[in-house]
Amino acid sequence: MHEDLSQRRGTTRRTVLAAGLSAGAATVLLSASPGALAAPAVTAHGPAADWFANPPRAVRPKFRWWWPDGLVDPDEIAREIDQIADAGFGGVEVAAVHHSIRDKSVLDPEGHGWGSRPWRDGVEAALRRAARRGVTVDLTLGPSWPVAVPGVTPDDEAAAQELMYGRTTVAPGATYDGPVPPPAHAPAPGVTRQRLLAVQAVRVDPAHSTRKETGLDPASVRDLTDTVTDGALTWTAPAEGDWILLAYWRRGSGQQPESGPHSSPAAHVVDHLSPTGTTAVTRYWERELLTRELRQLLRAAGGAFFEDSVELETDGLNWTPLLPEAFEKRTGRPLLPYLPVLVLDNSNQVFAYEAQLTRQIRKDFWDTVSDLFNRHHIRALRDWSHSLGMDLRSQPYGLQTDSIASAALLDIPEGESLGFKNLDDYRCLAGGRDMAGNTVLSCEAGAYNGSAYSTTWDRFLRTMGGAYAAGVNQTVVHGFSYATAPGVAWPGFAAFSPYNGASGYGESWGPRQPTWDHLPDIAGYLGRVHHVLQTGTARADVAVFRQTGYSATGIGASWFTSTGIPLGWTHQFLSGPLLDLPSATVSQGRLAPEGPAYKALFVEGDFFYGSTPTLALADARRILALAEAGLPVVMLGAFDQALTPGVPGAGDTDRLRTLLARLLALPHVEHITEKTAVGDALVRLGITPDVRHATASTLLNAHRATDEADFYYFCNGKHAETVKPPVAAIDHDVTLRRTHRGATVPYLLDPWTGEAVRIAQYTRDGDDFTVRVALRPGQATIVALGRPGLFGDRHGARPHAVATDADQVLFTRRGLTLRATTGGTRTTRLSQGRTVTTTVPPVPAAITPARWELEVEDWQPGATATRTERTRRTLTLDTLLPWSRVPELADTAGVGRYRTTVHLPSDWDSSHGALLELGQVSDTCRVTVNGTRMAPVDRIHPVVDLGSALRRGANVIEVEVATPLINRLRVAQPAVFGAVALQDHGLVGPVRLVPYWETTLD
Repeated sequence: MHEDLSQRRGTTRRTVLAAGLSAGAATVLLSASPGALAAPAVTAHGPAADWFANPPRAVRPKFRWWWPDGLVDPDEIAREIDQIADAGFGGVEVAAVHHSIRDKSVLDPEGHGWGSRPWRDGVEAALRRAARRGVTVDLTLGPSWPVAVPGVTPDDEAAAQELMYGRTTVAPGATYDGPVPPPAHAPAPGVTRQRLLAVQAVRVDPAHSTRKETGLDPASVRDLTDTVTDGALTWTAPAEGDWILLAYWRRGSGQQPESGPHSSPAAHVVDHLSPTGTTAVTRYWERELLTRELRQLLRAAGGAFFEDSVELETDGLNWTPLLPEAFEKRTGRPLLPYLPVLVLDNSNQVFAYEAQLTRQIRKDFWDTVSDLFNRHHIRALRDWSHSLGMDLRSQPYGLQTDSIASAALLDIPEGESLGFKNLDDYRCLAGGRDMAGNTVLSCEAGAYNGSAYSTTWDRFLRTMGGAYAAGVNQTVVHGFSYATAPGVAWPGFAAFSPYNGASGYGESWGPRQPTWDHLPDIAGYLGRVHHVLQTGTARADVAVFRQTGYSATGIGASWFTSTGIPLGWTHQFLSGPLLDLPSATVSQGRLAPEGPAYKALFVEGDFFYGSTPTLALADARRILALAEAGLPVVMLGAFDQALTPGVPGAGDTDRLRTLLARLLALPHVEHITEKTAVGDALVRLGITPDVRHATASTLLNAHRATDEADFYYFCNGKHAETVKPPVAAIDHDVTLRRTHRGATVPYLLDPWTGEAVRIAQYTRDGDDFTVRVALRPGQATIVALGRPGLFGDRHGARPHAVATDADQVLFTRRGLTLRATTGGTRTTRLSQGRTVTTTVPPVPAAITPARWELEVEDWQPGATATRTERTRRTLTLDTLLPWSRVPELADTAGVGRYRTTVHLPSDWDSSHGALLELGQVSDTCRVTVNGTRMAPVDRIHPVVDLGSALRRGANVIEVEVATPLINRLRVAQPAVFGAVALQDHGLVGPVRLVPYWETTLD
């Protein structure tokens, strides 16, 4: 039985999609060059002037805020909220994490532990200041992770449970007379009780053995539990074959939250599969933490309760006392005869029956576990969170459970850049989110092993660019550490560094970092991307059905992941429970027409069980009903000989194949046997993606639709960071489909500057627009298709360019404008058929500054762990080099201000401008020209349009560059950071000023 996912708190869409998609085609010329701008966007009542430029706090990025439990000062907490708000971030997640501190006694778990009075005072201080600053505060459900409760002991029914097996071999005809086989592993510390669940005898069947598993005969299983007396039994084996006596012991796992203790009494992880475990969590909050004032503050500034990934650790099998009853209710069969092929030894399977039966048993078992987890843990905690005016945000993976279904239950599902192996892991969670009608898919972002104080923002942005294309639209940055803790060294307390004596995970962002003053530029970029990707409704071309809804596996979809995405296709993953949602209807050939509006359903064998073509009977019925309602379906594999995923009941296999025969006979169902045939099957069904390009590309896309605009996010990225070769620059045509009605023109939205401009060069064919997209590796841009004037432009029905040999045609305040960087004759063909010939006068050649004055602010340890001394020095550079190659700066970290003067000719006037190409620059930077600060610099493609800031004669250009701290920490703390390689930072170039000339074409 599928978990009911439809009982949701009222979640409204920001806009309602127009029904159906229209057919047709159109084309646009576009590049993410500095000359192209961006836009304020759309509300239900039309655009607001600053909709895009100034995204609200609610969509801005958040920080994971690490505390040393309750050893915090409320005044410092309020200061840090101000720091985060001033940097342009929208929220925090308070998390008790202190892996860097080995001696936990210095944190005083008894007096200042998680949940203590000082901890509550800190939380209240955070919420009070957050309410004033308009940011939100999320709280982890327990200290560190997994979810744990102070005072719960390993022997409590509420504690996490394990099933541990014991074994002994009995020869043919021999008699065993002795104690019940003891557990294969001793219990964890603190576990004092073990309960015998059952004792069985099973005959060894070598025919079913594998390289790691001992084969057993399922027909031979004998229950000997009733023969046990005072912990011993006597049993004589039959004369045929070797036999194994198996005992099953239920006990607490003894697991504590990561890097504890965090409290006194100590916390232990709760049972995630039973109402008893969840009640322990909510009861502790209700009785110990939720004062009247805290409840009020949560409603004023609280965001969500948060649960990290479900990393339940055990030597045996995760267990709960409810499992036997739940398994029998779900399958109609008792669980105990199947236990031999379910038990685990340090995550390894021990025994096996015949291969197909073993697979089906394990599938039934983990589906039962998934039901319990989603019902008693996810849904129960969500409903409790709602009672306090909070959402539930969770990373619903780590167990072998249906995280796609979990994502549909959650207010905010979350993935992670560290643990997710590729973009399909995000697409699993996105499918659950969108079928449930929710908005946000969050990501724990920017945790890199061994990269503390050396993470650059361009690395962060390259990581996240593809994640946004896969459905992520909220970023929780990993992270921001509380200022200090006992015994820490400069530059202050860091949750994960040192980690085992070396540089640790992730960053500790904040004022301790030289880049901090530039963070509003980063926060603005992320906020604008989030804002667009939370607008309207997500659209995806194809739904990929998963018989097993795991995520964080890196397993993708045949053809779509490898071939479809490079051609513009988008997909998401659905599991069986999502087909029971109210949204799972078909209209005009679209599944979930008011949501992602999938154009087809793709079904293939279960990757997690040998790619066997399986379907549960209930899922087959639902897919058949959807297909009969007009949904195109592509079936890959031998589904005419399909099997049930779990152990079939009498006649189930025949019933399944009868259903599938009806399905395969439908005219809009394609049955193929080769992965390479998927594309041709889609062509026969008449299905095309919303984004198309003629050749394979590393261009990734995400589509959001409202009733008056289509938003397309593009990133030149890759499926996984480990994919080789590296991504190269792209420059090619891309066709986008309009899905709304009415007059439509394309816009370019620049998430760095917040500007918007109507695209001036494109072609159109019906509902399709074709644009030229040019992006550097990791670079992103946004295109919107909407009515004229949607973003405040006044170009109305003016003609646009369809072709030109100029560098660019763009709309400016003066109208349709040609831009050229060299003199000569340029020809432009306009949309109404007229051809315009333009004579471009000589344009000044590109200028490479010959000399720079560099003022360096060198950050060094001060008198205390949180104090930084800043020493200034000035250098003259004839050649730009990384600081590591300048003898005076080799170990320097901080802020450098590069100044140079360029001279422009006397005929320079308002028809001229120039692009400043910075080349290699690390890490963050800002540009000032003649005392005027320019718009934020694209960190991936650092080219700035200086426009009217330049003048004839002398022009002073300043580039302010901020670096990570790592080069200084290598010498300040060599025992921790000395093994990290010296890094190249600073302005390296080559730097060029490239003049251009403009004239109107109207």
